[in-house]
Amino acid sequence: MSDDILLLDTDTETALRQTVRDLLAAQCDPTTVARAYEGDRALTPGLWKALARDLGLAGLLIPEDRGGAGGSARDAAVVLEELGRFVAPVPFLSSSVIAATVLLAGESELVGKLAEGEVTAALLAPFTAASATEVPSFWKDADGRLSGRVTSAAGVLDADVLLAAVETDSGTEIHAIPVAAATVTPVISLDMTRQLADVVVESAPGQVVVPAGSGVVALRAGLEVGAALLASEQAGVAAFCLETTVDYLKLRRQFGRIVGGFQALKHRLADLYVEVETAAATARYAAGVIAASDPDAAVGTSLAAAYCADVAVKAAEEAVQLHAGIGMTWEYPVHLYLKRAKADQIGLGSPGYHRSVLAELVDLRLGGN
Repeated sequence: MSDDILLLDTDTETALRQTVRDLLAAQCDPTTVARAYEGDRALTPGLWKALARDLGLAGLLIPEDRGGAGGSARDAAVVLEELGRFVAPVPFLSSSVIAATVLLAGESELVGKLAEGEVTAALLAPFTAASATEVPSFWKDADGRLSGRVTSAAGVLDADVLLAAVETDSGTEIHAIPVAAATVTPVISLDMTRQLADVVVESAPGQVVVPAGSGVVALRAGLEVGAALLASEQAGVAAFCLETTVDYLKLRRQFGRIVGGFQALKHRLADLYVEVETAAATARYAAGVIAASDPDAAVGTSLAAAYCADVAVKAAEEAVQLHAGIGMTWEYPVHLYLKRAKADQIGLGSPGYHRSVLAELVDLRLGGN
């Protein structure tokens, strides 16, 4: 593994973190977030506009010469950590990370529009997709119109443009389809702050945004960067769960004592602290190797995806349990984090999948000589 990847924030990243956190603290109240489970998505448009346009984060990963901010995967990781801390219902991962990375493999003017926050895009693939082979193929008729379907795709409900993988005689092309030309059916999801949707496309117009020679590479890049940076969101979820649980246990009293003073709980929290800090370091390493185009990028991605997903779920489960009765109530926001953690656990590849990939990458032979 590379030993020259910085795991601490730079001054610029610290400033970015504080800016994003301040905005989310002002505009992303947990009570409002919870309304997504009642079908109220009113928070998302305004919050996304503030992040995408006012802060210029829509084009964070897009180079300056193509209209973007020219940021790196480390910068995007900082943003996703903070979005995880607030379970913010915005399409940053699906549009500004996955879709943007896919689009950068082509020369489409759509890149500039996405960078400016004019449009939001989503890749037509199941949220569980971990490799290019799991992205459904659409087909093109003699008139060049597209058809196909995908289930449980993330970011579609907030997208203006859908990116479809289209098989041709020359290879896989990526086409942009106006969302208005597709039939989109929202799915009741475990995590309604990132609600999934089924999409059916029948004889819809499309525009080639990534040519056949680069299509598969673009899909691989989008999913790899997405998985690597999803780990940062999971690290943010875990960090919030630990911090809010510690704060609560410092206040709650039982048998005339502060609950946080009980030795058994101290041990549980100490063990969880180690795992949460390890998750943060692992996620930052993955972002670092992606940003540096390091040969260790694939290892870093699978390592972070395998580890951070489980830590986020454990931290959220501990938060629910250690908050006792209040942790089981709808009004208290802990349930939002448990749902996000469980949904993210299978996003862009399960921990088991990434452990298998990691074993192959490091030439670890399991179950034999």
